[in-house]
Amino acid sequence: MTRLEVHPYAPEHLDDAARLLAGRHAAQRAVEPSLPAAYEQVAVAREAVAALATADASGAVATRGGAVVGFMLGTPRADDTWGPNVWVEPAGHAVEEAEAVRDLYALAAGRWVEEGRTSHYAVAPASDAALVDAWFRVGFGQQHVHAVREAPPAPLTRVPAGVEIRRPTRADIDALAELELELPAHQRLSPVFSPLPPPSFEETRAEWEEDFDNPAYSTFVAVVAGRVVGSAIGCSVTASRMHTGIARPDDAGFLGFAAVLEDARGSGIGRALGTTILDWAAAEGHSVVVTDWRATNLLSSRTWPRLGWRPTFYRLFRAIT
Repeated sequence: MTRLEVHPYAPEHLDDAARLLAGRHAAQRAVEPSLPAAYEQVAVAREAVAALATADASGAVATRGGAVVGFMLGTPRADDTWGPNVWVEPAGHAVEEAEAVRDLYALAAGRWVEEGRTSHYAVAPASDAALVDAWFRVGFGQQHVHAVREAPPAPLTRVPAGVEIRRPTRADIDALAELELELPAHQRLSPVFSPLPPPSFEETRAEWEEDFDNPAYSTFVAVVAGRVVGSAIGCSVTASRMHTGIARPDDAGFLGFAAVLEDARGSGIGRALGTTILDWAAAEGHSVVVTDWRATNLLSSRTWPRLGWRPTFYRLFRAIT
């Protein structure tokens, strides 16, 4: 076999990158057909790769005998909550052979670290075990999961005894703000260890006051003995900042948020809220529903797969220290 060679990514590699990405996506859609079909077209894949080639982006291509067999493009995000970062987005890499990812990363990461970008993120197709394994073998670990499932053909929700699930009123705003803070508080604990500080109760409550009547979001609350103990929000996938581009199923619903107070967990309330959003999505005419969760969040990483959500992409992470 001709030796693999690795070179810096350049604009003249765009057409080959688009070809490789379209092929990768076609293989993924053979496993998960809910993903958007358009990106199987080389022209559409080309637009996706071109959008990542910002002035600060850089990466690598792999060739055999002069033919491009892999590419990787890293794009920094301006949001400093991600650290001194660079992202290999869902459309930012594709290879004919999984092992080439390691060679591509070896070249690209040298420049990223020289630039001080030591927080590395990569979003990889969950259906390609060999590709994910190649990322693992250059020091990455699984951080986040994107997932999809079909909207149910018949109502799923079974409400536990003593629990009421209903739409909130403005009298519930304090409880909704408390629940919105429950998720980041939980994720600051072991084993998630999220470093993001939660907003204040006052800020969160003010946002609820302003957005309570926004028709783009459908909120439900779980009530036990007159006390709001859980909430969930459904909306169109277009509101998601994670399920975008090649990773966004067409016309999907989105379970954007769900939380249950600690003293009310373990009684099936989280499951009932999840199925409520699934039933809502079906009633709204969505054929599929997406959600996402931290892989290290033991509660969500067990609850949502049990309700039928299948991983589509894994967000992987490596910190260079």
